[in-house]
Formats: sequence, structure tokens, C-alpha cells
Amino acid sequence: MLVRRAIALASAALAMAISSPARADPRDVLRACQAVVNRAAQQDGAAKPDDAEVARCRQVIRDWTLRDSRMSVDEDGRPLR
Repeated sequence: MLVRRAIALASAALAMAISSPARADPRDVLRACQAVVNRAAQQDGAAKPDDAEVARCRQVIRDWTLRDSRMSVDEDGRPLR
């Protein structure tokens, strides 16, 4: 029972971080979405996120992948090539 309550609280905190992108660091949103997608891939039915959240997180990951592929410099401004 305590484990379920902890999972519920962690899920709520994650949802708040994802739902308020203006306050959250974009990389934190990406990491949170990667965790949601990883958790959805597991077969554990108790802690599985809903389909809409998983779809939105997959879109966030896809956008980051496309953004990174267009960048010619890293976060510090150094050339990638």
C-alpha cells in the first residue's frame, strides 16, 4: 500500500513537471518523458502511465531528436564536427 502511494506521488510530481514546461528545464522534461516511455514499455500494470501521456512524451522525444540532428554545435557552443 505504501509503495503504491509513493508511486502515485512520484507520478503526480512527474505530471506537474511535464505539464508546466514554462517552469521546467527543457532537458528535465526530456528526461522525465524518457522515464515515462521506459515505464510504459515495462509489463508492470500497476505503475503504467496513460496512453495520452505516453504519446505526448514520445512526441517530445521525437522533437528533441530532430532538434539535435539539426544542431551544428553542442550546448557549450563547441562545433560537433
